[in-house]
Amino acid sequence: MDSELVLNAMIEISNYDKAVIIAGDGDYACLVEYLLKQNKLEKLIIPDIKKYSFLLTKFPKYTVFMNNLKSRLEYKKNDRYYRKH
Repeated sequence: MDSELVLNAMIEISNYDKAVIIAGDGDYACLVEYLLKQNKLEKLIIPDIKKYSFLLTKFPKYTVFMNNLKSRLEYKKNDRYYRKH
C-alpha cells in the first residue's frame, strides 16, 4: 500500500494544489520531501507523537500530531453544536 500511495501521489501531482499526508511511517519521507520541493505539501499529520519514524523529523514546520488535535476533534455531548432530536 505504501508504494501505491506514493505512485498515485506522483501520477496525480498536477491535479491537486496541495497534499496532506497522514502517516507516521518513514516510508513516506521521500514523498513528503518531494512534495515539499515541488511546493505541494500542505501538512504532514502524524497519528501518534510517541511512535513515528525519525525520518519524518525533518519536516517540523509542516508537522501536526493527532494527539494535539484530540480536544478539537473529540465529540463532546455538551458541545454547543450538539442538538437532541
